[in-house]
Amino acid sequence: MTLVPGLRAEILIMVERSDTAIKVGSGDVPVLGTPRLLAVAEAATVRVVHDRLAPGQTSVGTKVTLEHRAASPVGTHVLVAAELVEVDGRRLVFQVTASERERTVAVATIERVVVDRERFLAGLRG
Repeated sequence: MTLVPGLRAEILIMVERSDTAIKVGSGDVPVLGTPRLLAVAEAATVRVVHDRLAPGQTSVGTKVTLEHRAASPVGTHVLVAAELVEVDGRRLVFQVTASERERTVAVATIERVVVDRERFLAGLRG
């Protein structure tokens, strides 16, 4: 596993109707819903580590702190950037920023833990 602080990944989305608070059930306004924003933020953290884990390993989310600061209407482009800022054994800490041009839409801290995929899944079965 070659995970070191400073690794980054970005995902650019255009807000569509399916991304809105109305569609995801988190509100009644046609703007980027917080649950959808969080899903993209988590996807960005996965992208940071995806090709850097040992065979048979994956990472799972364990903790999120998200501050959704500004609304993004349908049609706007939001860039979600994740940076690995701490590696503590199997625990990974990411800082995530979502921005729309020069405006910060959201900031988040997301923690993930590296696990053995088969062992993790076996634990679900009993």
